[in-house]
Amino acid sequence: MAQIEDNGSGSREINVEPNIVPFIDLMCVCIIFLLVTAVWTQVSMIQIGSSVYSKRTESTPSEPPPRPEVAFRLDIVNSGYIVNIGKRTVSIPKIGGVFDDKTLTAELSSIRQEYPDKKDAVIAVADEMSYDDLIHGMDLLLTAQFEEISVATGGAR
Repeated sequence: MAQIEDNGSGSREINVEPNIVPFIDLMCVCIIFLLVTAVWTQVSMIQIGSSVYSKRTESTPSEPPPRPEVAFRLDIVNSGYIVNIGKRTVSIPKIGGVFDDKTLTAELSSIRQEYPDKKDAVIAVADEMSYDDLIHGMDLLLTAQFEEISVATGGAR
């Protein structure tokens, strides 16, 4: 804080001491804000299985492995599961307000038998659904041996 002091001889001296406490407070708030928001910049890139960004080794093939071109998507909505495989859509409604995991597991195993080389799947969850429903759907896909799971942002169709 700036002060004007009289040194007794009639001249005045200016004593300036900068107050850095507000600056430190501002920096603390900015750092906390950046740490909290940095997590959300990678939400659209969640992938399960082998890392896309891992270092390439000599044994890693330069081309991606061939996979069936059939699109496979699992949507989780309030009314139940919706399985989209190619142009076919299968709705699995809730039974008594609970998701029908047994029917979904049977459908996933039939897809696995129909497309044995398919390892990728896309999962989408409606905005009003909980995060636990997303994780449970991922667990069911992993159990059915779909290891390459991508999360679609923007909600279920």
